[in-house]
Amino acid sequence: MSVVKLSSGFEMPIIGFGTYRMQGYDLLHKAIDAALRSGYRSFDTASVYRNEQDIGKILKELLPKYNLQRKDIFITSKLAPYEQGKGNALKACLGSIERLNCDYLDLYLIHWPGTSKLQPGDVKQKQFRKESWLELEEAHKQGKVRSLGVSNYLPKHIEELLTYCHMKPAVLQTEFHPHLDQSAVKKCCQDHGIHLQAYSSLGTSGAVNRVLSDPVVAAIAQETKRSPAQVLLRWAVQQGVGVLPMSRNPEHIAENIDIFSFSLTEQQMSRLSALDQQAHYCWDPTEIA
Repeated sequence: MSVVKLSSGFEMPIIGFGTYRMQGYDLLHKAIDAALRSGYRSFDTASVYRNEQDIGKILKELLPKYNLQRKDIFITSKLAPYEQGKGNALKACLGSIERLNCDYLDLYLIHWPGTSKLQPGDVKQKQFRKESWLELEEAHKQGKVRSLGVSNYLPKHIEELLTYCHMKPAVLQTEFHPHLDQSAVKKCCQDHGIHLQAYSSLGTSGAVNRVLSDPVVAAIAQETKRSPAQVLLRWAVQQGVGVLPMSRNPEHIAENIDIFSFSLTEQQMSRLSALDQQAHYCWDPTEIA
């Protein structure tokens, strides 16, 4: 498994297993079992996914099956928009740790630059972000979180954070795929030593997935004799961007991690990058002050 060295000094697998919209013990048990069997050692969740408790229980049950311990896996969770602010963020982080039934988190992210019940342009958004970050730095000091990061932040939010943080964010997780090649976000991360991690690398799981079904993606999949999903994941990883593929299908779970045995040519990479439409298929944080 390829890993990246974070600015916090810790290593993180470049590919992790996403669990968004995955709920229920039986479903999660089957998926996480398949993921561990296929070689995944990083698992991504969030308080808003409402699956932390099941994931914590399942990992406790399954790690011995694969001769693994807590130290062998990387667990990420996230602070919800309604949990932001002074007096809330630290408590929320500790709540995630308790539900996941572990002593610490490898990575904890502020899930969204905005706070619930505030208008997007409300200047109080900045205050809540700052209060949240400073409380999470306390969680780090207490040894509860090894690395801190953010999700869905734009360069303006990152630059603002860097004016008051004592601990630089190690990771920025955001939507990233050929239809949304976030060059400004990527450059900001490179300039500040922040690892960029993609969610929705395969687009969305709706009835029409415009990314997976893109004709250029299909053509390159045929050229490489790989699946469209593998092509999209390889496109990100080949740029040093982390990925978090999600699937409930054991065959797809195994296929999605098999992206290190081939590479895309420069021409294929360019053809994929040229598909950029600045299309947000998930959430667009542009209006958040």
